[in-house]
Amino acid sequence: MTTALPILLDVAAIAVLVLGLYFPRHRRADLVVAFLGVNIGVYAVSAVLASTTVAAGVGLGLFGVLSIIRLRSSEISQREVAYYFASLAVGLLTGLADAVTPEVAGLVALVVAALAVGDSRLLFGGYDTQEVHLDRAIADEADLRRTLGELLGAEIVGVSVVRLDLVNDLTVVQVRLRRPSGVPRRSPRRTADAAERAGASQEVA
Repeated sequence: MTTALPILLDVAAIAVLVLGLYFPRHRRADLVVAFLGVNIGVYAVSAVLASTTVAAGVGLGLFGVLSIIRLRSSEISQREVAYYFASLAVGLLTGLADAVTPEVAGLVALVVAALAVGDSRLLFGGYDTQEVHLDRAIADEADLRRTLGELLGAEIVGVSVVRLDLVNDLTVVQVRLRRPSGVPRRSPRRTADAAERAGASQEVA
């Protein structure tokens, strides 16, 4: 008979993962509900099916079905995809376990630790990705990088042009950037407005 230890391990792990790591870092309450619901749902289904001879196959199938459901839902970032699959993995590991063995506990701890380290601001906190809409059509990559660096106040490490509209004078670009330590995130709109005001002041002077 399955003991209560696996569900206690699951609840503890998902609480640390979602309430201890994800929400304090990203503040998206809607995804907290999604992660908790997916984890507990997967645990419940896999725990019921754990005694069957096809438990492993059912677990992998459930993992795949829920992955498809996620892909059809609203868009989330790759970082949040990692938390999503970690919630799934923890639910499967604990749900399919008859008891909390050192191996199961170690694997659950490894999943949580991987997210704690991989999503740490100390490790990659200076790097970010943004989609920026410029009211200029900039075809030259060097000029584009220079303009983005001035607007965002950061080192531009990668640029991918999503749309270049020469008729309407518009550039939409995905920017990968790195900020120096201690420099807060700057809004491109506010930076652009400040630059326009500065330019207007110089013209009046």
